[in-house]
Amino acid sequence: MDATVERAFQKLEGNLEELTKIYRSLLDLVRKEKEHLLKADREALDESNKVKEDLLFRLRAQDSLRARYATELAALVGADVDNPRLLELAQKLGGTPASDRLRVQHAALDLLIKRITEINKDNEEHTKSALKTLNGALNEVKETLSGKKTYEKKGQYKTGPQVSGNFVSKEA
Repeated sequence: MDATVERAFQKLEGNLEELTKIYRSLLDLVRKEKEHLLKADREALDESNKVKEDLLFRLRAQDSLRARYATELAALVGADVDNPRLLELAQKLGGTPASDRLRVQHAALDLLIKRITEINKDNEEHTKSALKTLNGALNEVKETLSGKKTYEKKGQYKTGPQVSGNFVSKEA
């Protein structure tokens, strides 16, 4: 591997290592977020969201660098410059240790992203379930506090203790 390809590869490799660190931090964060959701710890969730926004901002910045470095390396090794892929770059680098390191980094990033996605989907389901339960409870409280409506829209009289607002059955 000549010196220019080596420099381009080192820049890309350093960038991929930084991306891996950020993704690992994000994975830890979404795992903790799940715990905060289950405990209903709003303050911890707020703090977690702030940290997540920061991590996502850093990821976007690193990813734009990754795209630039990958394009640069793709041009040097004869890979697709418009859409450089790590595995294609590894293939173009042949059986060198550099190609093996790219494959390992690709596998690590792929695994991290899959885990983050799975946990984030679980967190979303927990959040939706909690909101549904909360909305149901609030609707019950509203119905109880709204008072008894004597007539329905159809003009029929409501009877029975099962209707909200009736505390005692009128039947004796």
